[in-house]
Amino acid sequence: MNRKLRSLILTAMLDPRFMRFNRFLTELGRRLLFRKRVVHVFLQIDDPYSYLLSHYLEHVATRYNKVEFTYYLCQALRGEYMPQPEMLAEYAVKDCRLLAQEFGVPFLDVGEAPAVEYRRPLLDFLAGEHDDEDFPKTLAKALAVYWRGDAEGAAKLIGRSQGEQDSTNVLIGQNQLLMRKMGHYNCATMHYGGEWYWGVDRLLYLVRRFEEEGLNRFQEPIPELRSLEQAMQLNLPATVPAKAESLPTLEMYHSFRSPYSYLSLTRMFKIADAFGLKLQVRPVLPMVMRGLSVPKSKILYIVNDANREAKRLKVPFGRIADSVGTGAERCIAAFYYAEAQGKERDFLYTVGQAIWSKAIDVAEDEGMQIVAKRCGLFWPELKEAMEKDDWRPKAEANREALTEIGLWGVPSFKIGDVALWGQDRDWLLARKIEDMCHGGEGIMI
Repeated sequence: MNRKLRSLILTAMLDPRFMRFNRFLTELGRRLLFRKRVVHVFLQIDDPYSYLLSHYLEHVATRYNKVEFTYYLCQALRGEYMPQPEMLAEYAVKDCRLLAQEFGVPFLDVGEAPAVEYRRPLLDFLAGEHDDEDFPKTLAKALAVYWRGDAEGAAKLIGRSQGEQDSTNVLIGQNQLLMRKMGHYNCATMHYGGEWYWGVDRLLYLVRRFEEEGLNRFQEPIPELRSLEQAMQLNLPATVPAKAESLPTLEMYHSFRSPYSYLSLTRMFKIADAFGLKLQVRPVLPMVMRGLSVPKSKILYIVNDANREAKRLKVPFGRIADSVGTGAERCIAAFYYAEAQGKERDFLYTVGQAIWSKAIDVAEDEGMQIVAKRCGLFWPELKEAMEKDDWRPKAEANREALTEIGLWGVPSFKIGDVALWGQDRDWLLARKIEDMCHGGEGIMI
């Protein structure tokens, strides 16, 4: 798709009027066809995010009995949808271990590793139970024994093994096809009323939508979700901790084409300042310019999800001018010039707004001139800097450094031995920095 055409389509899609109209049509269609409200839940047995999500879904399903929850035993799409599957699998376990600790959810508390030897038997067992009315509870139990490392519990749940069943692969393949047809590629996902929600991080958005539709039969919040929401609050110290002086530099890996990178900027500035840390932003080229594909369905989900997050964070968002290609390259070159002028923060946020909120095309001089004026950069010097290629070795060094810590996506953050991926891990990053201030050791993930 042409870069400018893609920008126009995404901007139109994110218009609040379009989104309200789309929800209206979806609900109207449901009523005219006398269909129930249904949440389609796609879970994967060896996906720790599926386990964390399933832990909370039972509480949601019992509270909102006017909504039907349909569960699918599935697997995430690979290939172009999952550019680094081995790295993702390793990271996901470490990430979920940290999340489980903060949420108070049992995770690898029975064994030191998931019960991988029971993966296939559990799949075959679950496939046989797929049409049972208690399948959601059975699937939750299977996920729990697997991700608590409970091999004995897995054996008891399965009972007598029947050996590998070809019908299991057929069922999972059908569910993958359905997920893809509905517009997604990943598990630990929920689809409701034309919109997708991924993991426990987005479960709160789904519940909020139920509340707006008046579906809570008890008219009071769910305690477990209230605790979840409180755990994910960003809390910063009122004054810089004395021990923070000895902490290393906070590194942020950033892409100018990543909406999540843009959304994280203000909070990273606040975190760095609250702890008196030096913040080093390390820009990398967009994934598609690093040989990693981003399919259309993935782009659509990311942009829609980023729009939700932007509203929560009160960050301007929605009028887009895609910076992929020349625009992204010019932004990296311009960043290093701005950094030399001591104006890197002003540039980062101004150019982020230009790309994601003002629809200013930074691939063209006219657009970058606007950015330069707004953040106080001298245009002739900035233009000269963007014509040079001395930023390329730096960007490559940043990519290599990102790979060395076991990550490839942005935004990612590193301080000492702590490494986290995702703008919605800001609260966890702050908590780990606070632990470091009190003598706790970071966990490399």
